[in-house]
Amino acid sequence: MKIFNKKYYIILEIAVALGIGFFILRGSIIEPTRNISNAHDNSNITINSNQPVVDIEKNEPVVTIMAVGDIMLSRDVDTKMQKYSDFNYPFLKTAELLKSADITFGNLESPITLGRKINTNEMVFRSDPESVEGLQFAGIDLVTLANNHSLNFGKEGLSDTFKYLDESGIGYMGAGKSVKDAFQTYTKEINGISFAFLAYSYASSPVMDYDSEEQEPTIAFMDFDKMKQDVSGASETADFVIVSMHDGNEYEFTPDQHQKDFAHAAIESGADLVIGHHPHVVQTMEKYQKGYIIYSLGNFVFDQMWSQETREGMIAEITFSKEGISGLEFFPVIIEDYAQPRFASSEEGSVILDRLNFDYHAVGIDKQ
Repeated sequence: MKIFNKKYYIILEIAVALGIGFFILRGSIIEPTRNISNAHDNSNITINSNQPVVDIEKNEPVVTIMAVGDIMLSRDVDTKMQKYSDFNYPFLKTAELLKSADITFGNLESPITLGRKINTNEMVFRSDPESVEGLQFAGIDLVTLANNHSLNFGKEGLSDTFKYLDESGIGYMGAGKSVKDAFQTYTKEINGISFAFLAYSYASSPVMDYDSEEQEPTIAFMDFDKMKQDVSGASETADFVIVSMHDGNEYEFTPDQHQKDFAHAAIESGADLVIGHHPHVVQTMEKYQKGYIIYSLGNFVFDQMWSQETREGMIAEITFSKEGISGLEFFPVIIEDYAQPRFASSEEGSVILDRLNFDYHAVGIDKQ
């Protein structure tokens, strides 16, 4: 397993030895099929052809999942899309890479509903129904709605969000037409490998009847016992369980104790991967028991141009085989023009990657 700081990304290749769970240093396990042009300089990305990509050494199918950070299609991002008359504008420089994964998901930080213009520096978000075109263009398959902005325009705004996502064919998790629906697991099977996705957002003191059938749109708030039950149940039927966590202190580079406790509890309950959102900056990464935790991917499409760190984010690509997570790649990005992420240069990317602060030696990885 190696980390190539001279590239725009790092590759963590993990060889799982017949369930023993130890790791050895190795090269890429996937035979390249074709390259993604213009995504970034001097790099070849392995993507799926019409046939399942396979682990060449073991002749087993693999599945790639890409995750991005916070996507906010309101405020100054909306202003830019209107200026250029292009709802694809935020994704023009990254769409080719995002489309290459079997599943691509992120945190949709703005409800999709009709309404007034949202001005700079407002703390309530709303995006036009046409903004879904950009998500489709970028190959976004799934979004988490479990966040502190999904109810900015009330239950009607959240209900409209369901409608427009359903019409576009984009899946969502962490919200639903009732409390019971909000906690439903999003499932997907690709190449004979099944996945279960769950999403939760922080709340000061959520009080919920989890079996309620009352049709009141809401999001899935964090409740440790409920999450443990959900994850444990999902792990009994799916090959892999992925948890999205909206939590932590904004603009802090390290996770707080609540983030750690929640993520650890998810892994202990059967999750294989926990991916965090909300801090708006890239945070650290951790190997915990058999799973991985990426505490925050930072911003992806956002208008927080007031600091370098809030302009930075990470695209994570996770490769799964039947035996487990067999690869991790990270693609650092930098937001420009209040709306559009581009791939970081080698020097810029190294700074962003260092924020992962991952203990590579603990899992037998040499950092180069």
